[in-house]
Amino acid sequence: MSTTRQPLPPAFEAWPRAPLDEWSATRDTLHMWTQIVGKVRLALAPMINHWWQVPLYVSARGLTTSAIPAGDRTVEMEFDFCDHQLHVRSSDGEERRVALEPKPVAAFYHQTMAALEALGVEVAIRPTPVEVESTTPFPDDTGPRSYRPEHARRFWAQLTSAQRVLLEFRAGFIGKVSPVHFFWGAMDLAVTRFSGRPAPPHPGGAPNLADRVMVEAYSHEVSSCGYWPGGSAEGSFYSYAYPEPEGYARRPVRPSAAAYSAEAGEFLLPYEAVRTAADPDRALMEFLQSTYEAAADTAGWDRDALELHPERSMAHH
Repeated sequence: MSTTRQPLPPAFEAWPRAPLDEWSATRDTLHMWTQIVGKVRLALAPMINHWWQVPLYVSARGLTTSAIPAGDRTVEMEFDFCDHQLHVRSSDGEERRVALEPKPVAAFYHQTMAALEALGVEVAIRPTPVEVESTTPFPDDTGPRSYRPEHARRFWAQLTSAQRVLLEFRAGFIGKVSPVHFFWGAMDLAVTRFSGRPAPPHPGGAPNLADRVMVEAYSHEVSSCGYWPGGSAEGSFYSYAYPEPEGYARRPVRPSAAAYSAEAGEFLLPYEAVRTAADPDRALMEFLQSTYEAAADTAGWDRDALELHPERSMAHH
């Protein structure tokens, strides 16, 4: 029996410091890699309203597709930010791995597709990035790319902490509400509440994305919020309404560091303001709740019917 011990990963840190000027190169690499894996899920999974079949989910070790149908089997792909591997697993017990390390997008693409082929998963994706300005197909993106393990872990810790609060926020709504999911197009973790009313057709306009995609995503009136690794020094929490109601942008929201950005068309709260708050979870929850109330009140949502009333649920226990 070997006595060699594997080095322990760094201790998990909730709300880590994560300056984008330090880790944006790794962020941009992960953006392309998650698009490749996300497009596999898009190709294999049945269509669900608002494209809910395409996102990834925060897992105990990174980001996962969850189980995807692949013929009469299932396959799961997980970015493991503890041992820095992409695990590609099938329901018949087989697994292949792709190392997460500095390498061109083209190399990651070919290795990932080869891993799927080795597991007998037949899939073809449209190998072009979406929602970014670059149109270089993944197989042709052969330039060097950065990947620093500590930066990937830090990003995962940000997502894990954000998800914890987003899940609690989601639980307060009994109307139609999305999962807490990671959209690899814009690289954001999001949860979306619905009023139940249809919305006017979305005008589209996202780079390298067909307008019909946005029309489906925003077919119904929403209040949506989440976290995005951009927009301020360490990333930003955001909240917006579609269609935006009259008076929404002028509504006061909390905490004091939050403000409406006319350029972005949404309320923004710097991640750093949450991280450095005396109670980060509470500060973020205040932002999520107050911006939702701004949308629901100015748009005339039936809040009494859509929101959880604890006294009602307690009556059944």
